[in-house]
Amino acid sequence: MQFKFITMLLVIDVGNTRIKSAVFEQDKQLGHFVFLKEDLLEKVDFILKQHPKVGTIVVASVGSLEQSDFLAFKSKVKVVFITREFDFPFVNLYESPTTLGIDRMVLASGAVLQFPKQNRLIIDAGTCITYDFVDETDNYLGGAISPGIRLRYESLHNYTAKLPLLEREFPKSSIGKSTSESIHSGVINSVIFEIDGYIDYFKSENANFIIILTGGDADFLAMQLKNTIFANSNFLLESLNQTFQYNQK
Repeated sequence: MQFKFITMLLVIDVGNTRIKSAVFEQDKQLGHFVFLKEDLLEKVDFILKQHPKVGTIVVASVGSLEQSDFLAFKSKVKVVFITREFDFPFVNLYESPTTLGIDRMVLASGAVLQFPKQNRLIIDAGTCITYDFVDETDNYLGGAISPGIRLRYESLHNYTAKLPLLEREFPKSSIGKSTSESIHSGVINSVIFEIDGYIDYFKSENANFIIILTGGDADFLAMQLKNTIFANSNFLLESLNQTFQYNQK
């Protein structure tokens, strides 16, 4: 798909719980914003006033917002939705390609464009934790999906009679000495062990390897993992910008 080149973009990632956005002038990020879905109109209008040179909004959505929710901005700027009809810089070998989330496709695209000719494992630690593998010849092979940190805390609270709902916190010890400590140990350590386990498996099967960790919990987890990773909580926004630019070229 071809679009007229516009240097300043507002990219928007509509997630399951929050909206993340950033303004880019080519590859330079000029601003970063996080807000709730119900604040979409107010916040985007504020961003456009702050950055009047924005000519295009680029949207990727896995959340509940529809394209119609962005109609209010079409009188001011061009609005483009990333879809499966876009050109992506990889071969999609997923057995059910129409069910592969746009967010995972955009992450894979960013990994290929930023880290050429490498095996890449992209880990997005958000509401869910997704794992996506793109090999060094740019074949997207698939991955895995598991509950994220917040979902694990909520499931313990919602599906038991008396366990409290806690905010994420690093456990003081692997052996919890109270119910709260035991929950923190179980949730956080299980996520860390899971991620390290996936990384160890993929590293044992592949050389020339890079691990990219992103998502809302990326910074929280990065220092706790035993494996060397490239941590960038804004990798999806950068990948949105790069995917759009790739389609213009």
